[in-house]
Amino acid sequence: MSFTVTGPLPGASFGGRIGPSGGAASVVASAEADPDALPKALADSMGLLLLKGMDAIAQDASLLLRLSRIFGPEIEDYRNNLTPLHMVHPEVKEILIVSNKPPVSRQPPALPDPPLTADGRFPVQFPHRRGWHTDQSYRRPPPDVSLFFAVTPVPKGQGQTLFANGALAYDALSPALKAKIDGLDGLHTKGRTGRSRDQVLAGEPVQVLKSHERSQRQPVVRTHPVTGRRALYLCEYGQMDWLDGPFVGMEPGPKGEGAALLQELMSHITQPRFVYVHEWDAGDLLIWDNRCLMHAATWYDAAKLERVMWRTTVSGNPGDAYAGEKKSWIPAAAD
Repeated sequence: MSFTVTGPLPGASFGGRIGPSGGAASVVASAEADPDALPKALADSMGLLLLKGMDAIAQDASLLLRLSRIFGPEIEDYRNNLTPLHMVHPEVKEILIVSNKPPVSRQPPALPDPPLTADGRFPVQFPHRRGWHTDQSYRRPPPDVSLFFAVTPVPKGQGQTLFANGALAYDALSPALKAKIDGLDGLHTKGRTGRSRDQVLAGEPVQVLKSHERSQRQPVVRTHPVTGRRALYLCEYGQMDWLDGPFVGMEPGPKGEGAALLQELMSHITQPRFVYVHEWDAGDLLIWDNRCLMHAATWYDAAKLERVMWRTTVSGNPGDAYAGEKKSWIPAAAD
């Protein structure tokens, strides 16, 4: 089969849908026969691809691994990065299980407060919508691409995944704001270290970090290594360092100059014109580029519904800014 891409995705100004799928086995075989096709489609679609009808992955998890290898040379091994083993696929160690079912028992985020915007719409814009981030931005080099597969999604209207396009948002900035952030670094941190905004405001104890756990600098404006486009590269309250950051060289802390700038940028990038809202069907596969997109999970009624999703993470081409770097999160390399 050959790949046909249609886009943008419904209600968005970016993203593409691959079709017809012909089923997961056919897609994977075609991708392996022409390994440049899907990465090119991802770049052409500004970092987001939707493949529907990939249900066979649920019966043969190796198909997801094979497809992941199309997008880069290194697939995260979740058994070797301190991920609890009950969250790792029992047969394919490169698949992280995201589910509210035991033994994973991962709960969804809370509903926004209020649950709708003033005009009755689904909220996407920060700070009304919380949880915006890019995967593992607290690592250097950070990962390139994520693949997320719906084994058992919840009904539409709940459990959506939201995407904000950092390249479109950067293009729309004023010249003055572009000049202010060009060359600026953000300081990103892993959760539960006492450095998130809420933890700092609450005065919680700050964890003493080992060398491989320390906060990492990332460019606020990142040049994509494939497309050459510039994009905002940020997270919000939970994945930025609010003790020494969120920005290097600016007044730190939740009430400082850096906090005001992050608030402005996060509100800008998550405007509805830069956002896609995905409503999941069983068998959906989304492929997104962490180098130019942010995303957020949404609430679902976990007391009544069961949700099972599989994720892989691909690395290997972070760009020239990371050339030759050792992996910051591996103790031997960091020391």
